[in-house]
Amino acid sequence: MASWPKNQLEMSQTGQMIPFTTSGSLVDYVDRKVIVILRDGKKLIGILRSFDQFANLMLQCTIERLYEDGMYGDIERGVYIVRGENVVLLGEIDLEREFEVERPFKPVLPEQLYPIVKARKEEKKKQIKARNKVLHSLGFSSDFVNDDLY
Repeated sequence: MASWPKNQLEMSQTGQMIPFTTSGSLVDYVDRKVIVILRDGKKLIGILRSFDQFANLMLQCTIERLYEDGMYGDIERGVYIVRGENVVLLGEIDLEREFEVERPFKPVLPEQLYPIVKARKEEKKKQIKARNKVLHSLGFSSDFVNDDLY
């Protein structure tokens, strides 16, 4: 249990320390720059201003970052409300090392990157549809939502 910060541990009925894993553990991230990855694959970077008991988030100064073929582009989104059930991952961004991660990627305008991203998504949909058709012919059920990437 030593790997958990003390403010994210609570006492169980047996007196044992257990991780505090409810939405209340987000309090440490308020007013900090975070990255949020959503179920549909979107990557949002912004300042976490508020959250509720359902882990619904309010981000300020938000950008949506697109990555493709060694390039990245940022789309300004401003204030962004995220429904908690759509969050796959939330993490604080280390401001001192933030730009080290971007170094191998070439920054481009989102208008240049968006058609590439859209084409890749369409190609992936075709591959999934073909795979599901084969699985269905073998007797497997393929009745599920393809938007969930986790």
